[in-house]
Amino acid sequence: MTARHAKKDFYEVLGIAREADGAEIKKAYRAKAMLHHPDRNPGDKEAESLFKACAEAYEVLSDPQKRELYDRHGMAGLKGTDFRHYSSPEDVFGAFGDIFGDLFGFGSARQAWHRGSDLRYQIDLEFVEAARGVKKEIELERPAICSHCQGSCAESPEDVEPCATCRGQGQVLRQRGFLTISTACPACRGEGRVIKKPCKACKGHGQTLEKKTVEVAIPAGVEEGNVLRVRGEGMPSPSAGGPPGDLLIVLRVLAHPVFQRHGLDLVLAFPVSFIQAALGDTLTVPTLDGEEELKLPPGTQPQAVLRLERMGIKAGRHTGDLLVQVDVKIPTKLSSEQKEILRSYAATEGVMPKGKHWWNL
Repeated sequence: MTARHAKKDFYEVLGIAREADGAEIKKAYRAKAMLHHPDRNPGDKEAESLFKACAEAYEVLSDPQKRELYDRHGMAGLKGTDFRHYSSPEDVFGAFGDIFGDLFGFGSARQAWHRGSDLRYQIDLEFVEAARGVKKEIELERPAICSHCQGSCAESPEDVEPCATCRGQGQVLRQRGFLTISTACPACRGEGRVIKKPCKACKGHGQTLEKKTVEVAIPAGVEEGNVLRVRGEGMPSPSAGGPPGDLLIVLRVLAHPVFQRHGLDLVLAFPVSFIQAALGDTLTVPTLDGEEELKLPPGTQPQAVLRLERMGIKAGRHTGDLLVQVDVKIPTKLSSEQKEILRSYAATEGVMPKGKHWWNL
């Protein structure tokens, strides 16, 4: 948010309850954005500031992962995510074109119609990478603005001229009964210009294929299905000068052969012998970062859970625990000597008479 609104709560900015669902958040944002829209408040710096603040609030609260981090830790929880402050109304139009695009006939919304499409890409993460965070480089092949014509689609600037039908406005007026309706010019498709000589490099498309390496910072604690947004790395705008789309990184977390995840806690099934469980022992258990010693108390029962604090998943300022579930192994084969030892032990315990049960002693 701007400095003027930095201390304001995102829920207060949109005027919604903390329990609001996605539909309520979107509805509130549309209403607030329309109220503070620059076209309705020309020259009003306060309205522009509120317009950008509403966009930042919507970006966080409409994203389940960012919303959870914000609810837990406030603005500090958004560090390490792709959250950003909007420096101008144009940034807002580029980011939320889908919100403004369907508000027909409303000022700067036209800029949003020409925003490039978002590009989706899946990244497979090792379990430890997802838990601890990692930087990944991905290779993309996608359309890019033609370097020869800079997206104008024309061989040279002299080969572009205003559309004669709409006189360069991109819109024409049509009379329907008592109504006068503004629609996209059919001659130039709303561009307001026509190309006399198409660019040879891109054949008049304004775009060529390019390969690009993008580095993505994966924050610690991400989960299966989380989506990270990289601003401006999506498809280019179909119109010259329009903002590009975003790159949406869909995360797939591979299973770990030892650990399972429950929230921020890790669960480990650790095998011990029945002798260790009875007498106690010091266990050396694996962790995500190496090994740790853990005391096994005498008389530990099967499926008992021992806890190693702060050895689980890290997310922001919070760290889960490592829960070690004791898996007592009963031997299936015993030597004659071992059987005799166990019989002797059973005699010291007092073997129950035949036919007598513990529940009616």
